[in-house]
Amino acid sequence: MNDPALDGRTVLVTGSARGIGRELLLSMADRGARTAVHYHTSAEVAREVAAEARSRGAEDTMTVQGDVTDPDSVDGLFTAVESELGSVDILVNNVGDFAPRRWDELEFETWNRVLETNLNGTYLCSKRALPAMHESDSDGEYGRIVNIGYASSEKGLVSPVNFPYFVAKAGVVMFTRMLAAETQDDGITVNAISPYVVENSEEFPEELPRDRPASFDDLIQPLLFFLDPDSAYVSGENVEVDGGWLPERV
Repeated sequence: MNDPALDGRTVLVTGSARGIGRELLLSMADRGARTAVHYHTSAEVAREVAAEARSRGAEDTMTVQGDVTDPDSVDGLFTAVESELGSVDILVNNVGDFAPRRWDELEFETWNRVLETNLNGTYLCSKRALPAMHESDSDGEYGRIVNIGYASSEKGLVSPVNFPYFVAKAGVVMFTRMLAAETQDDGITVNAISPYVVENSEEFPEELPRDRPASFDDLIQPLLFFLDPDSAYVSGENVEVDGGWLPERV
């Protein structure tokens, strides 16, 4: 098991008041990171997560509010984190709405929200994080961006149900590869973790790979691998945490 020490590293996980974001953030709090619990509307839940992080030894923990689809709000949330915890060393782009309905039944606002939270939010937060990563790491040793994708998005997975989500996640993986190439000489790595069905998913198919959904621990394992300083040559990768799911099988 990878178990990198994250003492002195500042972590921002978008959407970390609940679900996958919460568990990923707490796994880094366990390893000594300074943690920023991000939320959009769930202020009280975010405070509870921050209290849990502190109880695990992450003394330097804060909550921060922001809308990841709005450039000014993204700038404000990063400024708040930088003022209290220092520049962000590890960014996990986790926010992404899900709309499991047919494409032609979605309101235009819902269609846009799914695209914007998943793809635009990843773009805006990464763009805002990178300058400080460059400045704080002049010796070229460390800087990590991890994006949350969706299993099989690289294969052009298409369905009339939840279509904008698949489109957005395909874009997230493409963005990951592009940004990895852009930062290959900068001591920064950019990778993606793409689950299929996770233990907190709202809907479950009749058949699951290995007869269960992915656990949070299944997602934490590749995260810790990407964060390890010894993984500095691994960038532009997409680890699909799907239990061997094969959507092409009929």
